[in-house]
Amino acid sequence: MSGELKESPLQAAHEELGGKLVPFAGWNMPIRYGSILEEHAAVRESVGVFDISHMGQFVVTGAGAEGWLDGLLTNHVGALGDGEGHYTFLLNEGGGVIDDLILYRQEAERFFLVVNAAKIAEDFTWMRGRLVEGVELEDRSEDFAAMAVQGPEAVAVFAKMLPGAELPPRNGIATISHGEQEVIVCRTGYTGEDGFEFFCPAAEGAEWLRTVLKSGARACGLGARDTLRLEMCYPLNGSDLSPERSPLQAGMGFFVKLEKGEFVGRDVLARQKEEGLGERLVAIQCLEKGPPIRGGAEVVSESGESLGNLTSGTLSPSLGLGIGLAYLPVEAAQIGKEVAIDVRGRKVPAQIVKKPFYKKA
Repeated sequence: MSGELKESPLQAAHEELGGKLVPFAGWNMPIRYGSILEEHAAVRESVGVFDISHMGQFVVTGAGAEGWLDGLLTNHVGALGDGEGHYTFLLNEGGGVIDDLILYRQEAERFFLVVNAAKIAEDFTWMRGRLVEGVELEDRSEDFAAMAVQGPEAVAVFAKMLPGAELPPRNGIATISHGEQEVIVCRTGYTGEDGFEFFCPAAEGAEWLRTVLKSGARACGLGARDTLRLEMCYPLNGSDLSPERSPLQAGMGFFVKLEKGEFVGRDVLARQKEEGLGERLVAIQCLEKGPPIRGGAEVVSESGESLGNLTSGTLSPSLGLGIGLAYLPVEAAQIGKEVAIDVRGRKVPAQIVKKPFYKKA
């Protein structure tokens, strides 16, 4: 990595809280404040808050905005009503994933996009290069501090943060006035728990984080965010998603609407659907406790044949077993199939399982 790391608007607050800061996607971000296991448990059992200020925010406006976005993204923009959002993909011409993002329609001709930190510049350049008359694209990433409040008690935290305000429904977005400020609240999530994302003016971010903590949330870092999302089999861009593989190969076909009409990469995806995928991203769970597994570990068949490599891997705090994702040949990617994960020469017995790893009782 070259150049100086960017600092979150919440940097001072992280330091006050004793956060362990590490480089992530060009940013100096907290990986944990104390125990990753305790932060993970807080989100599963009560409520935690993550700094997501490193993620990007674009605003698209204009009479042609809906049609233009529909030609760039895989999900059907026209299906969104005002105040609604959905998960979608920005693809290259070969059908590979440039970025996975959340698109919200704030009003009829105004859209709010939340994109991955490492992809802000690339996404903006790609989209700006395809702008058409009647559409305006703004990168508002520097304007916002952002937090994700996640866990069963997230609704109670919201009620204390913004008394009298209404939390949007699942996959919704709302702009809420608070004194002289306007904040944006979305309800999506990356942990499998209830929760919301909170976007406020960057200069007010640290104070809002303190308010969230006083309202009952525990500060959580990127370490817990990764274990939580992997238990749910939510893919990570740059690891489980890449420009070389399509959303169909990643098992995310639900968010690809081939029937809606033309969009960048559609022809390749339509051909894959017709001819077959070749490989699929599968969930692999260790059958016994063993050494920690990480992305990059080799997956081998019972006969010792190399099948692929983990794109993500960790010890699941909820299950107490190693879990990971890997692209395997379709013929080997069958639920129930036993494989092994090579961890520094040790073959750890594992099995391909149905997604997600973690299921609420």
